Amino acid sequence: MPEEILSVALWEPLPEMETAALDTFRELSSIVASKGYGRDLLYRDRDHHYVFMRYWNSEGSRRVAQEDPDMLRCWSRLGNQIQIVKVYETLQETPT
Repeated sequence: MPEEILSVALWEPLPEMETAALDTFRELSSIVASKGYGRDLLYRDRDHHYVFMRYWNSEGSRRVAQEDPDMLRCWSRLGNQIQIVKVYETLQETPT
């Protein structure tokens, strides 16, 4: 069974774009869930910085999603709604 792949993006909304960005992230998460690519979580700190976490079901799911026209449309919109602070494409769990 393939292991999940965690990707994380830290972002801030552009001025006057927070509501639109959150709507776009909800749409993006809905696409990811409905097409079986993975699952998303979104957190916000007190300073209005957002942490977006995606657990891809597999590397294959991620590859397919990165070419999905619905996903590409959402990411294109987000380019006008948010400022990316940092992206971690692949994080691996460390044994404790």
